[in-house]
Amino acid sequence: MKYLHLLLPLSAAIKLGSTAPNKGTPCSNKANNRADWCRYNIHTDYYTVVPDTGVTREYWWVLEDGILSPDGVPRYTQTINGSYPGPTLFADWGDNVIVHVTNKLTQSNNGTSVHFHGIRQQNNSPNDGVPSITQCPVAPNDTITYKWRATQYGTTWYHSHFGLQAWEGLAGGIIINGPASSNYDEDKGVIFLSDWTHPTPDSLFDYIETVGPPTVNNSLINGTNVWSEDGSTNQVGSRFTTKFESGTSYRLRLINGAIDTHFKFSIDNHDMTVIASDLVPINPYTTEYIDIGIGQRYDVIVNADQSDVAENFWMRAIPQSACATEPYPGNIRGIIYYGDSPDTPTTTNFSIPDSCGDETENLSPIVEKNVSAHPKWSESENVTIIDSGNGIFKWAVNNVSMAVDWKDPSLMQVYKKESNWSTTAGVIELDEANDWAYILVDSTLPIPHPIHLHGHDFFVLAQGTGVYNSSDIGSLSNPPRRDTAMLPSDGYLLLAFQTDNPGAWLMHCHIGWHTSEGLAIQFIERYSEIRGTIKDYSSMKSTCDNWDAWQTFPDIDSGF
Repeated sequence: MKYLHLLLPLSAAIKLGSTAPNKGTPCSNKANNRADWCRYNIHTDYYTVVPDTGVTREYWWVLEDGILSPDGVPRYTQTINGSYPGPTLFADWGDNVIVHVTNKLTQSNNGTSVHFHGIRQQNNSPNDGVPSITQCPVAPNDTITYKWRATQYGTTWYHSHFGLQAWEGLAGGIIINGPASSNYDEDKGVIFLSDWTHPTPDSLFDYIETVGPPTVNNSLINGTNVWSEDGSTNQVGSRFTTKFESGTSYRLRLINGAIDTHFKFSIDNHDMTVIASDLVPINPYTTEYIDIGIGQRYDVIVNADQSDVAENFWMRAIPQSACATEPYPGNIRGIIYYGDSPDTPTTTNFSIPDSCGDETENLSPIVEKNVSAHPKWSESENVTIIDSGNGIFKWAVNNVSMAVDWKDPSLMQVYKKESNWSTTAGVIELDEANDWAYILVDSTLPIPHPIHLHGHDFFVLAQGTGVYNSSDIGSLSNPPRRDTAMLPSDGYLLLAFQTDNPGAWLMHCHIGWHTSEGLAIQFIERYSEIRGTIKDYSSMKSTCDNWDAWQTFPDIDSGF
């Protein structure tokens, strides 16, 4: 059995980004008082208050072709600075972040972009990184620069929003340091969960449009796993391992970056204290396992208090067969070890049901916000599958499969004062400032969907199976708040948000196949104010001009 040790100390990892001289107040906290952060704390309203650190974190990423073997099986992989997952982006709450992205991909249709998932981009929609919505794709040999402020803190991730590139390899974690709602000793960093296909996702696109979603071959923990069953003579690959010191408490930052897999995460014999969901700090709760849908993140604290039981324990990311299937679902495992080196654990799992649920009922945000009972807009979005002809099936919202023009993004149309949206653009205009929108997403199909909204956290007002009824709405006083939530199989999801961020914002299913097949809508929020948020139109136009000069083929999917 081979193991791969991937522990990178936080102090060393931060050196990946260069910082400008500090002009403000750098903040930190200590193990016995994680709630404080300079003169701020976990109760500070981060929607309105942001530390002025005066620090800029600047990164340079090169996107290139590669051949990697994350589970021991070689495959074409798109890489960021030569790796998958890409390098973790580190910042402190209040820092400015600059990311230069150069496209060196060589395949015939490889434009690209980078979306910083869950970053609200307040008054900064042009830096959201979504082709056809906020920018044109970045052509090969072109460079784009993204600039944003870390107004939130916690754990999230970045990924390409062009085609299926996020699952070709263009994805990685983001850590924004700030206060925490429970104390811990050490930060173990990102635990990036992802599924993995041995054929590339792009090569499977025709299959998914005509037959349906393929079975993924495997799943990975921080970019590694074994392939085949334990004991098999042809098993290849290596497991993720990390060391625990008895008596120490650790923060783990869980991210589900899969294309089609909903995980339940656990560590044998160890409880977890959950302190954040997505980028929202919550009142802590304790659990044996956690449901983590695609695009969701959870920060958890684990106490290393089981060394008297064993020296090695399985860390498990269990694919839920109620959502998708893969050949060896019981073998997506890493190793926690207390000794000098890892060995094969003999520990057993908790009793965990197979389901594609959500943690909604456990989520109580620390910074309290209430929802208006009188929304300005109330929209109903029904999710279906439609036959678009020639045996090709697409996902649709209200019978529209979203397809937008790579060369003419929504923000560029707004800048040019156009508003004659195409019938497939899926546009909903929300014109009034600081009013409330209720969005009901429902479906009678036996498939759950992780729904993600750009530019906002949203409030989860109702979530369940069957037909939605207004009596299903829960409390409007500090309801669960996040940026990605599950639409249950044959069920509904009612979310709400306030129109406090002018821009063009995508809302979509985060199953990679479904996104490419058009399961999305976009909100044009406060149209009259958006033009004023486009501070660098010349760069936007330059990216589009370069793409227009390079693209010689028709748009091949939903456009983002």
